[in-house]
Amino acid sequence: MERLDKILSHAGLGTRRDVKRILHSGAVSVNGEIVYAPDAHIDLERDEILVDGNPLALEKNVYLMMNKIAGTVCTSKEGERQTVFELLDENYRTPYFASHLHLVGRLDADTEGLLIFTTDGALTHKLISPKTLCEKKYFVRLEKNISSDEREVLREKFSRGFQIPAEGAESEFISLPAKIEFTENANEVFLTICEGKFHQVKRMFRVFENEVLYLKRVQIGALAMDENLAPGEYKKMTADEVSLLCEK
Repeated sequence: MERLDKILSHAGLGTRRDVKRILHSGAVSVNGEIVYAPDAHIDLERDEILVDGNPLALEKNVYLMMNKIAGTVCTSKEGERQTVFELLDENYRTPYFASHLHLVGRLDADTEGLLIFTTDGALTHKLISPKTLCEKKYFVRLEKNISSDEREVLREKFSRGFQIPAEGAESEFISLPAKIEFTENANEVFLTICEGKFHQVKRMFRVFENEVLYLKRVQIGALAMDENLAPGEYKKMTADEVSLLCEK
């Protein structure tokens, strides 16, 4: 059972005030009877909800893909910096979504790229669980060029894992095996890791006395960023895209 106002808000009909206005207008009926009360409890498995005579389209879960823009922070709490949630349309900033919509992992404020929002807690648990070893692929631009000799060293080190020093309150750790791919540009690489420690990519390259100048996540599991999304834009994911998440 779920409150009717939450159901309508979840369906994208607006804020709590918007939903109350719709209910008071008599536009909503449940099983053929007009319902005015926002706190009316509905059984989504059995009850039929109509809005202006049309069946209410309900989604069990919501999945959004965003191309995160640098400078935004991965939190729902407003502060000095713009949050990624503030980039969402008002339909996704209703009371229902405020308590249900969350991020699948986070990105640093200066990191760009693929970010997933969802209400699907089971999927999120699967993707962030250490047991899953879900791969995340990043495009990395470095301060220093990597020579041919250094490429072989890095390829071997990353494939085996190595000691990462502590940083701030974060303790040291041994990285899990990762894959590094080199490009035509001597200071640009792709790095695929299957964990997400604090500032991990930056700390990994710092071990080799190289600083990350630019970082963008381009893939999670088998799901690649939709290149049609400009920085800061987002879209509702297709069923095929959802199925690609952490596909082995």
